[in-house]
Amino acid sequence: MNTEKTALTAEQIASLIDILHNRFFKNMSRHEYLGWEDIVQRLTQQTEKLYSLFEMERTDGEPDVIGYDEATDTYVYVDCSAESPVGRRSLCYDQVALEKRKKNPPAGSADSLASDMGIELLDEQQYRNLQRHGDFDVKSSSWIRTPASMRKLGGALFGDRRYDRVFIYYNGADSYYASRGFRGLLKV
Repeated sequence: MNTEKTALTAEQIASLIDILHNRFFKNMSRHEYLGWEDIVQRLTQQTEKLYSLFEMERTDGEPDVIGYDEATDTYVYVDCSAESPVGRRSLCYDQVALEKRKKNPPAGSADSLASDMGIELLDEQQYRNLQRHGDFDVKSSSWIRTPASMRKLGGALFGDRRYDRVFIYYNGADSYYASRGFRGLLKV
């Protein structure tokens, strides 16, 4: 990432920390065994992560902590907006699919935008884990990280929640829909 592009002002940082603080305490069921003081200390030491969280928030992802990864000693932030983030919809899966789409191409790709934001697309297991914390994507869907073997064949995975169940589907990677975006993950 370009450091000039990722620099936040003091006001932006303070506003973001306030938003994350309020969301943390409003949704304690997502992280009842974690302490805000430890998380905010980690956030203020990693300004590049603040930029990624800022972008997640700016694109309507409503990032929140949903766990702690002991193996990597990191807190796991995920987009927790009820529906796939509005600011990240109508995108095909990746750059290869975007370049392949000659007629009516979308504005971009989920994989490229995630990379620009400094976040990862959720994989299937991470998406299912998120769904244990609430009912997400009941009117929308989200691209998820697709295994390379499937991607080589032209497909990509997405998920949603319907009929009180989580479903994982496939589609051509060059497809895009107004109701499909992507959810990101950031380890801090």
